[in-house]
Formats: sequence, structure tokens, C-alpha cells
Amino acid sequence: MPIRLSNLFLRTLREDPAEAEVASHKLLLRAGYIRRAAPGIYTWLPLGLAVKAKIEKVVREEMANAGAQEVFFPALLPREPYEATGRWTEYGDNLFRLQDRKKADYLLAPTHEEMFTLLVKDLYSSYKDLPVALFQIQNKYRDEARPRAGLLRGREFVMKDAYSFDVTDEGLDKAYQAQRDAYERIFTRLGVEYVIVRADAGAMGGSASEEFLSPSAIGEDTFVRSPGGYAANVEAVATVPPASVAIEGQAAAHKVSTPKTTGIKPLVALANANPDLKRADGREWQASDTLKHVVLALTSPTGKRELVVVAVPGDREVEPKRAEAAFSPNEVEPAGDADFAKHPELVKGYIGPVALAADGSTSAVLGTKSTSGIRYLVDPRVVEGSNWITGANEADTHLFSVVAGRDFVADGFVDLAEVKAGDEAPDGSGPLELARGIEIGHVFKLGRKYAEALELKVLDENGKLVTVTMGSYGIGVTRILAVLAEANHDDKGLIWPAAVSPADVYIVAAGKDDEVYEAAEKLAAEFEAAGKSVILDDRAKVSPGVKFGDAELIGVPKIVIVGKGLANGEVDIWNRATGERRPVKVESALQEL
Repeated sequence: MPIRLSNLFLRTLREDPAEAEVASHKLLLRAGYIRRAAPGIYTWLPLGLAVKAKIEKVVREEMANAGAQEVFFPALLPREPYEATGRWTEYGDNLFRLQDRKKADYLLAPTHEEMFTLLVKDLYSSYKDLPVALFQIQNKYRDEARPRAGLLRGREFVMKDAYSFDVTDEGLDKAYQAQRDAYERIFTRLGVEYVIVRADAGAMGGSASEEFLSPSAIGEDTFVRSPGGYAANVEAVATVPPASVAIEGQAAAHKVSTPKTTGIKPLVALANANPDLKRADGREWQASDTLKHVVLALTSPTGKRELVVVAVPGDREVEPKRAEAAFSPNEVEPAGDADFAKHPELVKGYIGPVALAADGSTSAVLGTKSTSGIRYLVDPRVVEGSNWITGANEADTHLFSVVAGRDFVADGFVDLAEVKAGDEAPDGSGPLELARGIEIGHVFKLGRKYAEALELKVLDENGKLVTVTMGSYGIGVTRILAVLAEANHDDKGLIWPAAVSPADVYIVAAGKDDEVYEAAEKLAAEFEAAGKSVILDDRAKVSPGVKFGDAELIGVPKIVIVGKGLANGEVDIWNRATGERRPVKVESALQEL
């Protein structure tokens, strides 16, 4: 039976909802696919469920082709497994926590690593049982601080998560590749444009991590790629450090009065305007010659707050996502006034790693010799012998000719400065270009982190207990739906790829005569007999204009209009993707489609 608009649970909207920010959010609401229940939480309506089901069908088929078997876990889970892996604490405020009537702690699952691990531990005990790969399609919950963009960043979402279990690392490599190949088939079948990029494993841990990103101007993820094929998200890009420089022969560090130069731009301007500060090589000072110091506050999942001073070249900013990845699982934010009040040695706008002593020498005030107790970390470009202009830890004062390895020693390196277009790819494959994308899938080699925490061991062929190694593979099912909506629309409405469209054909009965409705019904039956799913707009008291508007909004790519042309034995076939609309004989409509 066709889906009849005369009784379909649907109300389309003519205006964009006020809360909707991006095209996919606006159109999915307007076309009646979803409705907002709460911030970041949505009710699924019949058309939305139809599209979601088609995505899930493709995912299930390709998971089966990759050798994975489907299971299904509850979304409400006990605290204890997450306590054992540390994630009850590490997830911080992103975790939905609750208690039952007996005050036992539970959570709404953000991911299910622990449960998959315990299930295999419960049922398998020998290397002969492995390898095995399991997956589920299940709701996930994360207490996003700022849910936005509809289904792209919500508090409740549907994810396919798969896990592989092997005895050897070689087995994990094989399972990882099988899942990675399956992902490529899934996205190709669904019509999703994607790029595979190296990624930071973050709190998930593991030895390898890759993201599947769909390029999009509204994407929250920035990634880079080179002409030679390197691709990575910004969190995973490793800076190529320059060669170290000989320290011998370099000028001594010295103080310079620099009033009103709390920013890099005025500092460089002052240096170039002062003839006494000219560079020996004759070129002008640049922002990249300065060393900028940023004070960050790290808050651990247990609530402990720590300051860290990070030095980056003055022509770059600290990239928040790189900072989050570098200091995970801590929350990262700029230090506030209260933090500076506790550390008067941190002089805003003039922070530096060294202070000039009364005898003209320099002494460390940050880093391994620091008495402040604040860690001092530097960018990988701050190599031994590199020469910098930096703050003197005194108001209105900077130091020139500060040499790394001679005048200061850091506690370590941290790679969190922004990546710029034109930077060299870490593998030498050429200059990087920047783009934005939406994460649609992620594959990890988890290794033995969760198996060790939960004691998942099996007997090997020698009768010895060995820890199982795992892989984790996730696809955002509802996010893919939003990505497809974002990439496939015009100013009139959605234009679904055929693989996920809620129906194969959309028939519009555009007229008042009974003959029009009878012909539309007959065509619907003919199409369905040929295996085509049909949406039939059979609403008797709705104008053709409204029907055409709804057809464009709902987004089935193939539309058949039964209207005035029926008098000549014709119907119109309308291709939403190309905009082409042409008459064909009624009896050849199926063949023409």
C-alpha cells in the first residue's frame, strides 16, 4: 500500500522554525521528519523513521558482509563497569547520571565499550572462540553543554557501534581493515561524500584512530589535506619542527622597554621602529619571531584545577580542539582573573620564560627550575638554539635574544598551536590546505585498555591466560541523515539520494476530477507491483500549488504529476535533482522512471 498523504501523520511548515540554525535542521522540521522534544532531543515522525530505517538497512548489510553479528544492549547501565575503566569520572558533566529508588547509581550510555567487553568475557574463555566482531544500533546519550544544528549535535542520537575481539595484534589489524572497508562501502551506497583522516584517539585510547568526515562548510571539525594524500583532523596533525640552531655566538638576552605592547602586533611594530633593535640579518621583525605565552586552566574530571603556561610562536593562536586533545580528559579554558591573582609572577601581556638578573644574566622563572609550581610547555618549533622576543615578566618590558636551551628550559613540548594553510604535511607530501567537515564515522584500534580494566582474558594455545585486544568502530546513524539533508537540498526543500529517500516515487494527484485520482491510484498500484515504494498525495481539498510545494519540501527525487495532461493520456515526470519536468504517456510512466 502506498503512503497516503490524506492520512499520513504529517504537518509541513511554510516558515523556518526560529530555533533552527542550519539548512538540514530547518528542512527536517519543516518537512515533518522530526519534531523538537527538548534541546538536543527529537521525536521521530513516520517520514523520518523511513529514512533512518533505510540508512540502518545499509549499515546492517555491510556489517554482515564484514563478519560482524548484531546484538542489542540496554541504554540504562550500572555504574560499576564504567567505574572500573575510569570513565564514570572521565566523562565529567557529559554523562547523564541517575539513581534508582535504592540509590544505586546508573547512567545513560554514551558508548558501550564496557558492556561489549563484559559480554564477551561472560561467554568466551578460549582463543578458539576468537576472533569475533559484534555490533549494535542503539540510542546514545551525552549531556552536550550547547546542543546545536538539530541532529548534528544532540543529547540523544542513534549510533552504530561495533567491536572486534582478537588474541593477536595481527588479528586486530585484519578486523580494523574489514570495518574500515565496510565503512567505505556504506558511505558510497548512501551517497555520502567522505574523507578519511588521521585522528586523535582522545579518551578512547588505543594505537590508531581514523575519522570519516563529510566535507561541509558548517562542519565543526577542521581537517587538513596535502597534494600527496596526507589527511588528518587538526587535533592529530604533528608539527614538523625545524632543525636545532647552534647556541654559540648568539647575542645575550637583554631587556627592552616596551610600553603598551601587550599584543604581538604592537610589539613587532615597536621592534621595527627602533633602530637600536634592528636584526643582524637585515630583515624586519615578524610575529613569528616572538614567543607568545598563554595561560590555560585545566580542570580534571575530579574537579582539581591546575594552571599551565604554553608558549607558541606569536603568529599563531592556541587551537582549542588541539588543546582539548593534548590535555584530555581535563577540561581546558583560558585562565581567569582569579587565577592570575593567585600568581602575581604571571604579568598579563608580558609573560615570558626567563627574567633578567641584576648581574645581567638570565634565570628561569618558569619550567623545571620554576618556583611557581606551574608547568611550562613549549611548541615543537621552540627547538634548541631558537631565538625569540618574549615577555620579561615585568609590565611594559620584553626580552630580546632569548635562546631556547641557553636561557630557559621547558618542562616539555605540547603541540596545540593552530595549523595554517601552507604548513608542511608531517609526511613531507606537500603544503596543507584546510577544510571543514562533519564527523560521520570513527574507527579505533583500542588495544587492550578495556580488556585489561575488565579482565577480559582467554586461554591461548599453550593454556596460558592472555589479554584480548579490541577494536571500536562507530557510525552516527542519525548524524548521517542530517549530513545527507545538509548536502542534498535547494531553496524549495530536500532532495534525497535514491538510496535513503522515504519512497521511490512521489505521485501528486493535481486536480479535482475523479479521473485524476483514479489514474493516480492505478499508477501507484502499478509502481508498487514493480517493487517501487510510493507516496501518494491524494488529498482532495488541497490546491495543486500546496501539493507541489509539499512534494518539493519532502524531497523524494522522482515525482509523477497526474493532472491536466491526463486528458491527452499523459502525466508529467519531475526530477527534483535536475529540475527537469517532461510529459510522458501514462502507460509508459513506469518505464520512463
